[in-house]
Amino acid sequence: MRNNVMKWGLLLLALMIASPSATAQTSLRVVASFSVIAELVKGVAGDAVSVDVIVPPDEDVHRWELTPPNVLALEETDLVIYNGLELEPWLRDVKAIVENDLPMVALAEQADYPALPLTSGRYQGYANPHMWMAPEGAAAYVDIIADTLSKHAPDHADAFDQRAADLKQTLKELDAELEERLGGIPQTNRTLVTSEAGLAYFADAYAFDYDALWGVNHETMGTAAAMARMQARLAEKRPPGLFFESTTPEIHMDAQARYADLPLAGPLYVDALSGSDGPASSYADMLRHNAEQLHATLGGAREED
Repeated sequence: MRNNVMKWGLLLLALMIASPSATAQTSLRVVASFSVIAELVKGVAGDAVSVDVIVPPDEDVHRWELTPPNVLALEETDLVIYNGLELEPWLRDVKAIVENDLPMVALAEQADYPALPLTSGRYQGYANPHMWMAPEGAAAYVDIIADTLSKHAPDHADAFDQRAADLKQTLKELDAELEERLGGIPQTNRTLVTSEAGLAYFADAYAFDYDALWGVNHETMGTAAAMARMQARLAEKRPPGLFFESTTPEIHMDAQARYADLPLAGPLYVDALSGSDGPASSYADMLRHNAEQLHATLGGAREED
């Protein structure tokens, strides 16, 4: 660990020497762990806060490795906001870099929203960290974000609270929209099966029977035992199709789909937003995209109907 800290320290020194703007920021500076958290923080913060993100769009939050720009952003920031519940195993490196000097806020661990257990994989029984995948879960994150920013920038607290209220109303409307849209899928087809257990909160919010090959992406994917368990499960109850996610290898669910003679659909977006030219470049677009993927595969009405 000491060698790791020394390595990052030397790298940081080189970056600071090379960066003339390293101390130019004057507003409250926040680093968010990945793209979904960054969007929620920006929605509450407005222009009063500078927000950097460690894991960019289209990248897997579970398996990220810190980059030199990440290290520099961490050295310059006032606050780190992350998901928690072991979603980001690379946080051990962040903590080694910042030691105890930097406030770090774990949204899922503080949110007033019931955690669901992981029901498959190595971490079965642990809390599922993908709480943001239900709009009500994301709204619970917004409350923590507003409280946290207000503590660090009290002069802007009223503005943070107002933007948080507006964002929560938007999330409430999104929730109602998705509930109506997904209501068109017949009850007999409401079985959702994915690679990683990232859709558990989404499935719970919209009344789908749910299963996944593994729990979280940083465990071993597609073990022989997991593949055999899923084959037995699909033999018992066949859904209209299977799904893979944007940050998981397609190969495992493709093998299941071929074995069970089922269509494979995707990608669904969970652990990352897409880039600006993709179908899930915002939180709302991410959930809408997933809902339409479910419609097309599980037998709902078409979007234009």
